[in-house]
Amino acid sequence: MKPASNNLPAYALFAALLASAGLPIYIHAPKFFLDEYGVSLAALGSVLFGLRLLDVVQDPLLGRLSERLRNHRGLAVGFASGLMALSMYALFAIPPLLPPLVWFGLTLTGVFSAFSFLTICFYAQGVAKAATLPGAGHLSLARWRETGALLGVCVASVAPVGLGVALNAPFAGFGVGFAVLAVASVLAMRGEWRNIGLPAATGFGTILRDGVARRLLLIALLNAAPVAVSSTLFLFYVESALQAPGWEGPLLLLFFLSAAAAAPFWGMLAERYGAKRVLLGAMVLAIGAFGGALFLGVGDVGLFALVCIGSGAALGGDLTLLPAMFATRLAVISPSAAEGFGLWSLVSKFTLAFAAVTLLPTLQMSGFESGMAIPPPAAITTLIWLYAGLPCLLKLLAIALLVGTRLEKDRT
Repeated sequence: MKPASNNLPAYALFAALLASAGLPIYIHAPKFFLDEYGVSLAALGSVLFGLRLLDVVQDPLLGRLSERLRNHRGLAVGFASGLMALSMYALFAIPPLLPPLVWFGLTLTGVFSAFSFLTICFYAQGVAKAATLPGAGHLSLARWRETGALLGVCVASVAPVGLGVALNAPFAGFGVGFAVLAVASVLAMRGEWRNIGLPAATGFGTILRDGVARRLLLIALLNAAPVAVSSTLFLFYVESALQAPGWEGPLLLLFFLSAAAAAPFWGMLAERYGAKRVLLGAMVLAIGAFGGALFLGVGDVGLFALVCIGSGAALGGDLTLLPAMFATRLAVISPSAAEGFGLWSLVSKFTLAFAAVTLLPTLQMSGFESGMAIPPPAAITTLIWLYAGLPCLLKLLAIALLVGTRLEKDRT
C-alpha cells in the first residue's frame, strides 16, 4: 500500500462510513421492522423496491449535481453526511412518528439519497486522487478504499448484536455510533474534495456509447446481484435453514472479515497478473462457496463457516477489482467521473432493490415466516435455493460476460 502521506487512510475511513449505510441496512432494517412493528416482508420489500426506482431517476441526476458542485464538493459532502446520519438515527432509534411502513420509507429515503450522492462524490474524487499516485494508482486506492469499506460493513453488520449485550436499545446505540463515524470521516477527508483541474464532464452519452464501459456496467449488475441475494436472505438462512439462532452475528462477521482480509491480496494479484484474470478467479471461488451451501442443513454451522470464508474472500475481489477497472476506463473517456459513477451507483443498488422486491415476497408465498419454530419443508427448500442456487447462476452469467469483454489494458 502507498504511504500514509497520500492520506489514503482517510479514504478507507470514509469508505467505512458509506459501507455502514449500505448492505447493513438491508441486513438489519427489514428484520427490525418485522420484529418490532409487525410489518410484513412483502410490504417491506415493496417499499425497498420503490425506493430503488427513485434511484433510477435520482442517481444520474445526483451525478450531474456532483459535477456541478465540484468546486464546492466539501460543503456538499458535509451537508449530505449530516442528512444521512440524522436519517439513520431516526430509522433505528426514534419510535415511528407516522405509521411504521411510512416511517420506514421516509427515513430510508433520507439515508439512500444522501448515500447515493456521497458515493458518487467519493468515487469520482477517487479517479482524481488515483491520477496523483505513483504506479497502478487505481488499484492502490482501491485496496485502501475497499478494505475500509469491508471493515465498515463488518462493524455495522454485527454492531446491533454486540450492543445488545450492553444496551437495552442496541439500535439506538448504532444510530449514535454512526453519527460519530460520520463526523470523523468528514473531518478526515476535509482536505481531499478539491478540484484538480480535470476537464468538464462530457455527459452520460460518452460513457454509454463506450463498449467497454457498457460491458463493465452490465458485469457490475450481474456480479452484484449474488451479494444482494445473500445479504437479503442471510439472517433467515442461518435462523431457519441451519436452525442456528444466535450464530447470525458471528457468521456475518466472519463473512465480512474474510472479505476485508482478502481485498488487499486481490489488488496485489491484479497488479501482477491483470485485473480481468484475477476477477475471474474470484468469481469461480464464489460459485464454489455458494454451491456448497446448497447441501447444508440443520446444525451444519461449522461447514457454513467455511462457506462464509470462501464467499467473503470472493466478495473482497469483486469489490476491489470491478470499481478499479471502471475507474480506469472513466479516466480515459470521462475523467471528471461524477456522471459515470452516478450510473455505477444506480447499477449497484438496483440489484438490492430487485432482491428485496422478488425474494422476500417469494419466500413469504412459500409459507415462510420469520421466527417459526419449524418452517414448512417447502419454505426451507425455497430459502436454500434462493440463498445459494440463484447466486451461482448469476455468477455464471457474469463470468460469461467478462470472458467476452476485451479490455484495452488488462493490467488496470
